[in-house]
Amino acid sequence: MRRFNKLIIACDGESASGKSTAAKLISRKYKLLLINSGLLYRYASKQIINNKPKNNITFLKKKFKKISYKRITKVNLHSEKISNHVAFLAKNKNVRKIINNFQKKMIKTNKKICVEGRDIASKILAKNPKYDLAFYFKCNINVASYRRWLDLKKKVSLKDVKKSLIKRTLMDKKRKNSPLIRVKDAILIRTDKLNKKQVLSKMSQHIDNLD
Repeated sequence: MRRFNKLIIACDGESASGKSTAAKLISRKYKLLLINSGLLYRYASKQIINNKPKNNITFLKKKFKKISYKRITKVNLHSEKISNHVAFLAKNKNVRKIINNFQKKMIKTNKKICVEGRDIASKILAKNPKYDLAFYFKCNINVASYRRWLDLKKKVSLKDVKKSLIKRTLMDKKRKNSPLIRVKDAILIRTDKLNKKQVLSKMSQHIDNLD
């Protein structure tokens, strides 16, 4: 395994494609600060659902000024209610601006990072700083649905989980602001074809071969 003084990794992918698990594994191996973009949007959704503010943008600006990323990672943000809400929230240009600024502050102070989400290579790490390597994650919808269903402890029907994932990915790809796309040089990782160990191995090979 190579040691890096600077390493910037972008991980993009569809809902329940395994990108979060892969980003965690690679961050642990190469000692990178992991930033999960999706968690930030989920946190924003949870706050709006719970507090029902009059003005979402003013409310979120205040929330993201006071909160630390570490605290956000300790909040339980995986529920079907949040998943359905966040798909609409993520389309809002002003919400994306608040969360992008929050991420960029962390990115600018760290040389060794892995950022995971849906617009990382195309937007967040497109330049200043630009990623050293980009990965794009895909997973067969039946496999993805089953994994998410287990994550939700079978509290929702498998059919509803599948419907929700299809809808979310479609909305991510069709939205006007920062849609989910695979950038030209992104390396495709099919998590339905590979187990965790194989995913880590494939990503590591590409990282260790960087110029």
